[in-house]
Amino acid sequence: MSDVIDLTAELAAIPSHEDETAAGDRIETWLREGTDGAVTRDEHGNVIARRGDGATSLALVGHHDVVPPDDGQVDGDNYVIEQRDGRIYGRGTADMKGAVAAAMCAFRDADPQAGVELQFVSYAGEEIGGVGARAAIDDGYVPDYAIVGEGSTGYSAPGVTDVAVAHKGRRASTITASGSAAHASEPESGENAIYRAIDAVDAVRAFSFPETTVLGHDVGGSIAVTEIEGGSAWNVIPESCTVTVDERTVPGERAPLDGVEEVPGVSVTIDQDLPPMACDEAAFADLVLDAARDVQESRPEHVTKPHATDAGWLAAAGTTCVVCGASEPGEAHTATESVSTAVLDRCYRLYRSAAEAFNPPL
Repeated sequence: MSDVIDLTAELAAIPSHEDETAAGDRIETWLREGTDGAVTRDEHGNVIARRGDGATSLALVGHHDVVPPDDGQVDGDNYVIEQRDGRIYGRGTADMKGAVAAAMCAFRDADPQAGVELQFVSYAGEEIGGVGARAAIDDGYVPDYAIVGEGSTGYSAPGVTDVAVAHKGRRASTITASGSAAHASEPESGENAIYRAIDAVDAVRAFSFPETTVLGHDVGGSIAVTEIEGGSAWNVIPESCTVTVDERTVPGERAPLDGVEEVPGVSVTIDQDLPPMACDEAAFADLVLDAARDVQESRPEHVTKPHATDAGWLAAAGTTCVVCGASEPGEAHTATESVSTAVLDRCYRLYRSAAEAFNPPL
């Protein structure tokens, strides 16, 4: 346990919200010096390590970038990391350098079965749209199976580390309504872009929320208009208006946003599209759940997550994924971010147990 805790504190102390190079350097050096794995660092900043000579790969997956720290989480150029009351506090402890440390130690210590290549990967740029994972996939790095160490603790019950078999994605879009300006005293001389935008908003409001089922679990999405902006003066018929739309997508289902373009003068631009994830193999989800049950007295369950992770990019590329990690709901990205040391140790044992039990075909 001490290795995981010490490594978590060390990694979390390395600033990585603007430039994650130093954090990647430390991960690479630790793996080269502390494991017998073959370690590579790609041009995108991703760190990948491999052990074993099997034809089937299982990857323990994390990321080493973080969101910007709160004022109270920095002292000059340094992150403030504190340990007290069985927790480690500081930016990145929960999301997700704690799980990265647990996965690194599990990668070092696990004894994978014959026919399995055990891998560890820590991506760069997860917090800015999964740029590291996407680049690695484009370069051909697509593991067969993956346990992604994002948070899954506290979903079925407080303190329980569950196994997520699906998560939502996020699609952010901008609806642009174009019209023609005119003096407001003669509205018939122009085309009111706000009125066209309202028609588009009505179309969005009429959409049903996407929903699906993954391994017997219901996953429901949503779609909502979140901002509207248009007009230039109180006495001018507006010639443009924009509307932002936030959609939480589910595997295999999307709202028919392109239908909004049937409104005259309206177009839709997709600004961000983080894919959802669905585990496509029940046997693998069960294997990881068995490992989770072996390392805790509570009864963990298969659950779903509301947040997008790099598992979405991997699943879209063909990797069979689950999400399992120490972070609890409400911890990531907060001014009081922290992670339980006991749960970090649990994750280390869970990852190691799953890696050693993994023996395809499942």
